[in-house]
Amino acid sequence: MVMLGQSPAVYPHKLRRLYWPFLGLAETFRQIVGTVAGSFQLEGRRYTIPRFTFLGPRVNVPQKRIGLFALVHGDEPSGASALLQLLHELALQPELAAGYDLVAYPVCNPTGYEDDTRHNRGGADLNREFWRGSSQPEVLILEEELRTQTFDGIIALHADDTSDGLYGYAHGRVLNEELLVPALQASERVLPRNRAPVIDGFAAREGVICDCFSGILAPAPDQRPRPFEIIFETPARLALERQAEAARIALLSILASYRAFISYAENL
Repeated sequence: MVMLGQSPAVYPHKLRRLYWPFLGLAETFRQIVGTVAGSFQLEGRRYTIPRFTFLGPRVNVPQKRIGLFALVHGDEPSGASALLQLLHELALQPELAAGYDLVAYPVCNPTGYEDDTRHNRGGADLNREFWRGSSQPEVLILEEELRTQTFDGIIALHADDTSDGLYGYAHGRVLNEELLVPALQASERVLPRNRAPVIDGFAAREGVICDCFSGILAPAPDQRPRPFEIIFETPARLALERQAEAARIALLSILASYRAFISYAENL
């Protein structure tokens, strides 16, 4: 396992507390590999965007590579907790990830997480900066990941402090919606769904939004074929543990649904 390329002494304490459980999993389970997506220096400190890859059991078709992103907004820690729970569960039950290589980015906005702010320390909302010529170092690192990893699917975990329930963005694509709807149904065991006709300023149907903001974390514009992409939102005002559990259940549902879709497509 790569120890993120730095001595623990250079990490702000709050970030160490976030990273170390992931590092512990990578030390314990050979299926989990810890590496570094990139790093940048700010105010005399080195900040890292870590990458943890779960190598699922091989199957008789090429592995599907799925990118899982959390803490794009620094004040939404439930996504990182969900990824930690997911990796631990998969390490104990690897058959749940058969046919997948899952690449988890538990903290995409380390300075925002350290400061407990939506924006990074430069005052930027990173989820409005992608593929728009941004100079933000976090965006540059993640854009390079999105170019080079060529994911088959992308799932971003967020938490909305204006919502009283679960919802998600399907970006107007049928496959995305086919994966999101059962994920919302499954995670309703833990938290309610937001069924308002307008959510986050967009028209919604049963917690599914087909439109989206510009500049969100997304596949490279020229990637073909296009991967599926889903944003899963939990209600930030509710308990962190329940948000993380709902997101973990949603992730497992999406993996199962996508596996069924692939199997169906192969038999057409």
